[in-house]
Formats: sequence, C-alpha cells, structure tokens
Amino acid sequence: MGGLAAALFLCRAGVRDVRVFERQPSLGEIGAGIQVAPNAVRLLQRLGLSEALGEVAVPFEVAWEFRRWQDGRILFSQAFGAEGEARFGAPYLAVHRAQLMDVLAEAVPPGVVELGHEVTGLDDDRFVFAGGSLSEPFDVLVGADGIHSVVRGAIAGPGSPQFTGLAAYRALVPAEEAPEFARRPVCSIWLGPRRHFVHYPVSAGEQVNLVTANPAGDWREESWTAPGTVPDFLSQFAGWDASVLQLIGAARETRRYAFYAREPITSWVSGRTTLLGDAAHPMLPFFAQGAGQAIEDGAVLAGCLRDVSSDDVPAALARYESLRIERATRVQRMSGERREHHHMDDGPDQVARDAELISQDPASVNEWLYGHDVERDL
Repeated sequence: MGGLAAALFLCRAGVRDVRVFERQPSLGEIGAGIQVAPNAVRLLQRLGLSEALGEVAVPFEVAWEFRRWQDGRILFSQAFGAEGEARFGAPYLAVHRAQLMDVLAEAVPPGVVELGHEVTGLDDDRFVFAGGSLSEPFDVLVGADGIHSVVRGAIAGPGSPQFTGLAAYRALVPAEEAPEFARRPVCSIWLGPRRHFVHYPVSAGEQVNLVTANPAGDWREESWTAPGTVPDFLSQFAGWDASVLQLIGAARETRRYAFYAREPITSWVSGRTTLLGDAAHPMLPFFAQGAGQAIEDGAVLAGCLRDVSSDDVPAALARYESLRIERATRVQRMSGERREHHHMDDGPDQVARDAELISQDPASVNEWLYGHDVERDL
C-alpha cells in the first residue's frame, strides 16, 4: 500500500517515469480490516480518491471506545462523526485491506506497476531482482518493502525483526450474523489482562472485523493466511464479557499471525536510496497508524522530489528524512508502548489507568496526530 500511495503522490507531483516493482504475480491484498485516520484520509482525498473510498469504507461515529474486559464498562469514548470530520478536515475510516488496495491500484496510471519482480538487493542506482537481473538505472530508489525490507539492510545494516511474544487472531463476521452492538460505526477496544480485543465494521458495513493481541504461546508464524480455530480464539477470552464471546462465536473461521517488531533507526537515506512505510518504521498495530504513516511518507517524499534535478536528489531525500523521521518515530514508539497500557493485569495500576481514561478530554486526544497536515511541512 505504501508503494502504491507513493507512486500516486509522485505522479501527482509531476515526477517522470515512476515505477513500482512488486514481487507478487498480481496486485491483491489479504487480511481483514484496516483503519485510516484523518491525517491519512485527507491526503488520499487530495489524490481524488474520496468517491472510491466512500463506496467501500465505514466512517467512524466513535473513533476510540475503550471498554473493560469483564463487564463492557466504557472507560473512554472519542466521538468523531461530522464533528470530528469538521475539526480535522477528513473522516476517520474503517476499510477492508483488499478494498483499500483496489482503490489505490485502480488509480495508478497504466505501466507504473511491474508485477513478478522480487527485489533481492541493490547495485548502485539499480535494483537487483531474483535470478540476478537488474532494473534500469533510476535517479531515486525507494524501499517500500515492509518489515523484512531488503533495501533497509543496505541503509541500516543487517538485522532481523524481533518476536514480541504476541500473536493475533483475525476474523470477518457477516454483518447479518454479528450481534447488533458490533455493527455500530465504532472502533471498540476491550482492554484486559495480557490481551485486548478490537472490533469494527468494514466493507461499507457488510462485515465486522475482529482482531486481537494476545500471548502467542508457541505460535511464531507471521502470515496473513495461517489458519487458526474459532474454539482456540474463544479460549483466549474465556471469562470475558458475554458480548465478546458472542461476537467471537459468530465467526466462521479465523486467521492467526505472530507480531514482530524493530527498533527505530536514525537514518532512512543513503545517497539516492531511501525507505518508506514499514521498511523505515514498522509499527505494532496498537495505534492503527501503520498505513497512515506510510501514506504520509509518500506525500512528503513526492513533495520533496517535485521539480528536483537529478543532481539535487540526495539533498531532496535528506529533506524528506528530516521532515518525517521525528514524527514517524514518535508514532512507532507510542504504538509499542500501548502494549503495556492495554494489557495490564487487574490491580492498582489498572485502576489508575482506567481512572485516567475516564478523566481524559476526548476532544483533545490525538490532536497532534490527526490534526497535523504533513503537506504543510513542505
């Protein structure tokens, strides 16, 4: 998604000969729901994607609704709807990942995406593909190749993502089979000991997305397609409020994957090569900003490269890094810190956390994140 968004912003900026090399033989996406907050939605709107997004997305009426695991008591609720859209200049959307990918892919001009090209390394100003062939030379090489980025290694040196000890269950429940409370246009987050449970509608309200973070046990597989079982999913939340168990029990199947993470790096640029999205700042999903920060990267990168000569590319990429690294690193760190916040065992610390949530002013929470317009930084 980061690569396609960057390509769209670069084309809008008038950058000539934009190319996306994708290792898969076809453009598609798996997984389930994804949240796109106003800081990213307004950028997609400027690409002319408002109508296409509106056909598949669910605008949140409540962006964050924290609930207690045992009884569903609401600890915090950040209303959004028309008021939030007016405040931040864009709605807060829930979208199925595959549908968001389709919106981006359909907007990319013909000839930009080259499928079946797996990048395995760099050779100066060229990409090296599996099998040893080389791309043509480019003025700029961008690694938008995820948490296991090959390009990142050329900039930051060797290193592998670290296992977090957490795994997720994901499921999609047809809306007509989901309990009524789960069909509301609300992102509900149930906080409990060593785990949390999230649900919200996607696919224009036709499905309800379920996702968790819970102890992984011996599970290590990092895959969108690895199957889990609904009974195992239910067992992770034994003793929780009956509403949670009712919703999980409505799932026909579930997928399971392990969470991996990396520490922030201090440089995203080496000469004419740079990083974008998870390749630069992979995030645990607790702040729902992985895709949003990748979209912000693409918008700023394109702005920095607008009307830039080949000789000035290294300086333009250094500017891109300087405009993005502090903000993206802040979000990356906060995403990781939310694990401790969400997963407290019941006790004094949990009581203090709940009291703080209840006392917060919902209107001001996340103002720095949703209200910031990265194109103004340019």
